Amino acid sequence: MSTQHGTPHDSRRSRGMFRTKTVEQSIQDTEEPEHTLKKSLSALDLTVFGVGVVIGTGIFVLTGKIAKEQAGPSVALSFVVAGVVCALAALCYAEFASTVPVAGSAYTFSYASLGELPAWIIGWDLILELALGCAVVAVGWSGYIRSLLDSAGLHLPGGLSGTHEGHFGFDLLATILVLVLTGILVLGMKLSSRVTAVVVGIKVTVVLLVIVAGAFLINGANYEPFIPPSRPSEAGGGLAAPLSQLIFGFSPSHFGTMGIFAAAAVVFFAFIGFDIVATAAEETRHPQRDVPRGILGSLAICTVLYVAVSVVVTGMQKYSKLSTDAPLADAFKDLGQPFFAGVISFGAAVGLTSVCMILLLGQSRVFFAMSRDGLLPRIFSRAHPRYGTPYRSTIVLGVIVAVVAGFTSIDELAELVNIGTLFAFVVVAIGVVLLRRSRPDLHRSFRTPWVPVVPMLSVLASVWLMLNLPAETWLRFAVWMVAGFVIYFLYGRSHSRLGIRNRQGGSKSKD
Repeated sequence: MSTQHGTPHDSRRSRGMFRTKTVEQSIQDTEEPEHTLKKSLSALDLTVFGVGVVIGTGIFVLTGKIAKEQAGPSVALSFVVAGVVCALAALCYAEFASTVPVAGSAYTFSYASLGELPAWIIGWDLILELALGCAVVAVGWSGYIRSLLDSAGLHLPGGLSGTHEGHFGFDLLATILVLVLTGILVLGMKLSSRVTAVVVGIKVTVVLLVIVAGAFLINGANYEPFIPPSRPSEAGGGLAAPLSQLIFGFSPSHFGTMGIFAAAAVVFFAFIGFDIVATAAEETRHPQRDVPRGILGSLAICTVLYVAVSVVVTGMQKYSKLSTDAPLADAFKDLGQPFFAGVISFGAAVGLTSVCMILLLGQSRVFFAMSRDGLLPRIFSRAHPRYGTPYRSTIVLGVIVAVVAGFTSIDELAELVNIGTLFAFVVVAIGVVLLRRSRPDLHRSFRTPWVPVVPMLSVLASVWLMLNLPAETWLRFAVWMVAGFVIYFLYGRSHSRLGIRNRQGGSKSKD
């Protein structure tokens, strides 16, 4: 095993809260029999995972909603802006994933470049992001299924239809979905990838059908004006206002040129998830080559589909007349095409299944990696002897998410998913620069171009989008982070395998 350069700087960083775990040690830990995950994924599998998690309600709902409220027909440009922000982050993720092909994504990358405490913070952040994201998606899926059941004359009792509009209830469908998907993930990554491939195939077919059918219903007059005149935003005051407004006195506007960028902060939700591809690096047969392809390929496909759908929906119907609940389906209904409206509802319900499963997958891999490092109880880092999956962490987190989805209305907490993702982007971009300086000797199958320019642009773009989130979202995020600090100092710091090795006299010691 290679060693780090023996400089005083490295020696200091090997101790305390900012001790770093070498890339070689990270890879060596994956070779321990009881902690080894089965390698079964290809570049195509990873691309399918990426498309599967990104293409969800965003393409069916967010496109029309933001066109009506924020940007008009120029929402297509907002998707391009958001796609560029994600592309900058994707280039950084691709370098890390090809250099450190280990489960855990941004958590593992941070451990190798920034140190243990920053790694813990980002891992704790990812657990929140993916858990809430999965619960939100499961509740959304339940809503689509209830709607389809209602159309068929079947109605669930109010007490089993979830918590909404002030009515408290148990969301039976959301809970069942999460538990079933948890079982599929335990049975193996190849089965999971096959299920996802089928679901993604259906979903992308529906999207392409919508694009082609909608193209014949476009009225060019609906594109004028392409960039509607600017008007002040009606965002609330106090903690509901964007943080940028509270800090700088800057009030974002709707429509106009600035409306395009303000809308980009919102449509960013639609891109969340491509980074989950990196969490499966350890289960990929040729990670150095295939993970970058999966990350960049899935992001490119999703950006093209988002832009095409936004162009079609704003051409079919005047942006000011689009509905905010189901704009694509309602636009087809208004134009006398109920068949396509039904197809869209079906596609949305099917599509959310894959989103939920891949969010669960990413979350369990981060938890598994943190447990293997000793920062969480190591009982959760055992791989299944037959299926080669992190079954204990998958089951525990699946049950927790199922309970959250079943009993909680978490619409307001959904923005935590966004701020958590952007925070991860910032950390990964900074980590690329630091690891280039501390370990220039490492083999990098993929290299982020124009370092440090691209990583710094990624940081600035991500921070800008974060500043456009409400102040109350920042407060909730801070509370979660404080809880994480408490757990780290009470448990993680003393049980860290890296810390134990250091205390025993070196990285070669066995714990």
